[in-house]
Amino acid sequence: MRTKRLITTAATVSALALTLAACGGGEDESEDTGGDTSGDSGEGGGDSGEGGGEGGEITIGVHSGWEEGIAVSHLWQAILEEQGYDVTLETAEAGVVFTGLAEGDFDLNFDTWLPNTHSDYIEQYGDDLEELGMWYENAPLTMAVNEDAPIQSLDELADNADEFGNRIVGIEPGAGLTRITTDEVIPTYGLEDMEYVISSTTAMLSELSAAIDAGDNVVVTLWRPHWAYDAFPIRDLEDPEGAFGEPDNIYTYGNAEFSSEFPEVAEWISGFTFEDAQLAELENIMFNEMGGNSNDEAVDQWLEDNPDFIDSVVGGGSGSESGSESSSEDGAETES
Repeated sequence: MRTKRLITTAATVSALALTLAACGGGEDESEDTGGDTSGDSGEGGGDSGEGGGEGGEITIGVHSGWEEGIAVSHLWQAILEEQGYDVTLETAEAGVVFTGLAEGDFDLNFDTWLPNTHSDYIEQYGDDLEELGMWYENAPLTMAVNEDAPIQSLDELADNADEFGNRIVGIEPGAGLTRITTDEVIPTYGLEDMEYVISSTTAMLSELSAAIDAGDNVVVTLWRPHWAYDAFPIRDLEDPEGAFGEPDNIYTYGNAEFSSEFPEVAEWISGFTFEDAQLAELENIMFNEMGGNSNDEAVDQWLEDNPDFIDSVVGGGSGSESGSESSSEDGAETES
């Protein structure tokens, strides 16, 4: 099913590191995609992309630690490679991904959350980007706690900070979720005296898992869709002041030249949507069953269970319709 995946060269890693330094923070966490960067040297802007199934080189920028983007990027790698394209995945913090996209180093990003989470990046780089389509609706940012935590709402957290070790566990410093938590949620609910731990999604999930295993209270920044809601007994705190904003939708963005270089791929992407059950099934295979260590294998397994999916996408149909019946029969659901 899959064409050969090539290993990203050290030159690309160095280039990303320089871009990262220029953007002032964040690290490339290849473990979030299971070390699965693949393809050629990651130069982006495929020179030979003419559409029409003729192939070419496509580089996908993947936000570090955002599992829905990791899952869908690997899925699209499989789709495109079956159509004859050479595909590279490059993992970095959001700021690096959007910078690389605007500068033409990357061709695609499947994990742009709007109108809230990534609005700063679109405002900064939007003139050099191209919106290709929305593939997921109703994706809220949240703050989650263990299911048996003593509070129900964010407006109770400050008065019960000691119950949570006086800590809020966050993710990467460059994430839109981190910015919104810092600028909106913490001041709105008077949480300035709590320690806000900013590190990485991997570290946050590790702390969440350890606290659940120990029977301790824990509060983390999170988002939906996310496989953690199936893996752990957790729930969202209510946000009565609306500090997190209305739920986002998830879009695919390309560099400014993408649709002219890859018109057929752009058409496929424009018709692509993913249902809750489909995404939940793919994430559960990738991160629960395989631990994020065999992402290509996880996609292959999902495609075996949804054999008509690729044809529905490249044949002009909506991906949301393909495989949804089998997913529903399997009982896969995502809370929303």
